[in-house]
Amino acid sequence: MRGDTTLQTRLIATTPEQLVPEDHPIRRIKPIVDGALQELSPLFERIYARVGRPSIPPEHLLKAQLLMALFSIPSARRFCDQLQYNMLFKWFLDLNVDDPPFHASTFSKNQERLLSQDVARRFLLQIVEEARRRRLLSDEHFTVDGTLLDAWASMKSIRPTGRDDEPPRRAGGRNPDVDYRGQRRTNETHRSTTDPDARLARKGNGQPARLSFAGHVLMEHRSGLAVDVQITRSAGAPEWAVALEMLDRLPEGGRRTVAGDRAYDTKGFVAGCRERRVTPHVAQYPTTPHRRSAIDGRTTRHPSYRQSQRMRKRVEEIFGWVKTVGAGRKLRFIGVARNQMWSELTVAAYNLVRMAHLERRPAPA
Repeated sequence: MRGDTTLQTRLIATTPEQLVPEDHPIRRIKPIVDGALQELSPLFERIYARVGRPSIPPEHLLKAQLLMALFSIPSARRFCDQLQYNMLFKWFLDLNVDDPPFHASTFSKNQERLLSQDVARRFLLQIVEEARRRRLLSDEHFTVDGTLLDAWASMKSIRPTGRDDEPPRRAGGRNPDVDYRGQRRTNETHRSTTDPDARLARKGNGQPARLSFAGHVLMEHRSGLAVDVQITRSAGAPEWAVALEMLDRLPEGGRRTVAGDRAYDTKGFVAGCRERRVTPHVAQYPTTPHRRSAIDGRTTRHPSYRQSQRMRKRVEEIFGWVKTVGAGRKLRFIGVARNQMWSELTVAAYNLVRMAHLERRPAPA
């Protein structure tokens, strides 16, 4: 029998809680997020005034940015459009069905307030501490690695330092071709007018140079969770120097190991690790007449070294998730500070997904 296509108006008497499936993975994530935000509630009380017009709760802003990372939403404006009709988003933000979405400009207006108190880093540390309370983390074995992230700036925005004149252009409408033939552009002589913090970098010989930032992650071996993240200029401090800074931010503990690829096989990194009572389990650089490895058989002969070399490759899963699901292949913020805040919230979202997967209960028979 053919169904009736007559449209009828029906009054919805329900809540977003009833519309979200019971077995949805985000149900295991929401309690962890609510607990971390509850710990940050005293901080929110200090950075917001006690009188005046009520603002959008900071809990909503942080949850919204987590949803943008979890569901690959590229912009705040698109998220606010979906918040109008997506019941799962409203349930995660503790909104009612008929509550209107907030405006996309709310993110930028409150960003400086959240940046001034390192709210994103505090939130990430709360997620890491929750994983430690659930015994998903160890304090002994780690891996460090870095990657390049494309900046939100075009190569056409590069200008000589201290000069405002534009290069010769060809006809082409609003986005004309730019002729850079015969010009040598370097980080010492040129800067981007769109993002002055971005630097020219390339992944290897034969690869094109791009305006980018460097992303660094410190991963724990037991569960593959990221315990720290750092965004720097791609032509700034070397990778191993940033790695030592992240090791210094770890809680006090006993003897540790840190794995890494050949880029960390340097005398500076190995000496810095040993000063911190950390055993460097880095991949050895091939011995050549001009260079030799900074570690020897006293480190590589142990079975733990070979195990660290196997586990260190899991850090690529974090970078892969951040660039694909977290929409971080090309950054959408300008400057180191704003991209640092984005990276901390995106890595926190990855940890939440990972924790929910590790604690997933088997389905009943």
